[in-house]
Amino acid sequence: MNSLSTHVLDTMHGRPAAGMAVALTGPHGEIARGTTNADGRCPGLMREDLAPGRYAIRFSVAEYFRGLGVALPDPPFLDDVVVDFGIAAGGGHYHVPLLVSPYGYSTYRGS
Repeated sequence: MNSLSTHVLDTMHGRPAAGMAVALTGPHGEIARGTTNADGRCPGLMREDLAPGRYAIRFSVAEYFRGLGVALPDPPFLDDVVVDFGIAAGGGHYHVPLLVSPYGYSTYRGS
């Protein structure tokens, strides 16, 4: 089976993004929701049993930065960042990190 984890880094402040709401959806709808911990990880989204298919992780970026007191325009440049990705048969572990600021982000398949 395939497994999944995620990690969010706040590049504006140079630290893990603690307290960001995150949701995982799969081929049949929502799988899990959670909030990142002090290390920017979301244990509630970790999965060990994902079937091949299309998945998405929704990161509530604007809500997170507003919660830190960052002044954002209305509407914000980035509100939710959604990373759509595929999991292949026998793909192993998929780590989906997000490096984010109010005006940009980067993601990749990590290990």
